[in-house]
Amino acid sequence: MNALDWIVLLGTIIGIAAYGTWRTRHTDNLNTYLKGNHSTKWGTIGLSVMATQASTITYLSLPGQAYENGIAFIQNYFGLPLALILVCAVFLPIYRKLGVYTAYEYLGQRFDTKTRLLGAGLFLLQRGIQAGVTIYAPAIILSTAFGWRLDLTIIFTGLVAIVYTVTGGSAAVNLTQKWQMAVIWAGMLTAFVILLLKLPANATHIAGAMGKLHAVDFTPDPQLRYTFWSGLLGGFFLSLSYFGTDQSQVQRYIGGAALREGRLGLMFNALFKIPMQFFIVMLGALLFVFYQFQPDTPLVFNQSAWQRQVQGPAGAEFRALEEQHAVLHAAKQEKIRAWVAAQSGGDITAEAAARTELAAAQKASDTLRKQARDTLYAAAPEAKKTRDSDYVFITFILTQLPHGVVGLLVAVMFASALSSKAGELNALGTTSTIDLWRAFRPLAAHDEARNVRNAKWFTAFWGLFAVGFALYVSFAENLIEALNIIASVFYPPLLGVFLVAFFFKKVGGTAVFWAALATQLLLLGLFFYGKDTVAYLWLNPIGCAACIGFALLFQALSPARPPATT
Repeated sequence: MNALDWIVLLGTIIGIAAYGTWRTRHTDNLNTYLKGNHSTKWGTIGLSVMATQASTITYLSLPGQAYENGIAFIQNYFGLPLALILVCAVFLPIYRKLGVYTAYEYLGQRFDTKTRLLGAGLFLLQRGIQAGVTIYAPAIILSTAFGWRLDLTIIFTGLVAIVYTVTGGSAAVNLTQKWQMAVIWAGMLTAFVILLLKLPANATHIAGAMGKLHAVDFTPDPQLRYTFWSGLLGGFFLSLSYFGTDQSQVQRYIGGAALREGRLGLMFNALFKIPMQFFIVMLGALLFVFYQFQPDTPLVFNQSAWQRQVQGPAGAEFRALEEQHAVLHAAKQEKIRAWVAAQSGGDITAEAAARTELAAAQKASDTLRKQARDTLYAAAPEAKKTRDSDYVFITFILTQLPHGVVGLLVAVMFASALSSKAGELNALGTTSTIDLWRAFRPLAAHDEARNVRNAKWFTAFWGLFAVGFALYVSFAENLIEALNIIASVFYPPLLGVFLVAFFFKKVGGTAVFWAALATQLLLLGLFFYGKDTVAYLWLNPIGCAACIGFALLFQALSPARPPATT
């Protein structure tokens, strides 16, 4: 990065944060601080919902996921539009009618205090962890790519988000997320256009021939992570949990000007979320094609860690792997050209044979890349903190884009981290204030200033918790998959509790409380001991159904069957 890149980066990040802090510096009303401005329109709500969900992990990790495995990950979102329709029809009207600050207030009114605390606790646990992952993701990748100190990168990103989120609350989050989304899309579209200009005319044909455009798999195998069925059913329940019961999303849409504004904001996401994700996975698939024609394509994309080993005492072993890679890569380029020629000639037999040879060349290349990564991880265990695929897009940014655009794309990564993290911290602070603090020490209705101070302290606490978690975390999974796995383990009991509350009016708080705990134990068991049998997306419908089933069973065994209180 040169001076121009730094000017673009710092000007964008600090400018947006300062603007949000200044515009919301006098937010002293609890309702405005926690819910945002009541004049918020559907466009702002829609962008805020999208920005809270689409963190840096989406923009850094998802292209790498598609680079390695193709665009099949898009199936993960097939159930999302249906889930948002149900949220608009059932969840949102109830929250608006009761005037709650958090989704878990409703559980307290419908059931009892312990169920409310359980719901809030499950949210705080998994969202607190995810907030740490949200800040860790860009920090580990950017610090590695630029040679920055990891701890200072984490602390800087965390403190910027904490400052303006604590200062302005939900109003600041909504305000800044509009501008952050504008920066994100400006940067991503710029990168996409530059990539297209560098690709051969038949790039999509090559991606398809090499298995990167297989978007839909109808195989009914629960062991496969991404199929049409796991995306439609598992993705439906995961999205329903996230948008319907996760306070980081609920808080984005319950404070709008009217019920209509919240519904339109959610429908905006129902229409545009899948196209947005498809655009990002296609970016990754096209990056794969781009690197097939680059003579200096890295064997390992985490070049900072790799080059340290090349220049170290075991450098000969690593250089030998690079030489093997150069030979295999050149051979694969020849196979690609042979397939293109056969396809252009219209000879079906020759095309099939060339495709088979190309697949064999790709398999040999993948085998060597795995060997190289294993060798790197054995020599430098700290390199295992992320998957190598998470470095694909940032490598393209740093090596292929002009100065100024590099600064813009790095600003995109920080902007998406800040927008998502701010939404999470705002929700964590709100839930802690309303569902924990008020449960044991009711808020004084006449002391608004004190109420807001408490919310700010809780928000700051969770921000520091996320920073602390990020300083010590590491993952074996691709980062975007890691977030979905965490959600799939902890969301289903919470969703089950809400569905029981909505549709099973004779079930009381005690039955659903123990049902949620039993379901959580079941999911933890399935995850740790059955993950080779059941893909993680299936944990969502399994857990939700189990929670409802346990609640009905426990209520049937209970001597008392209290009616619903709301």
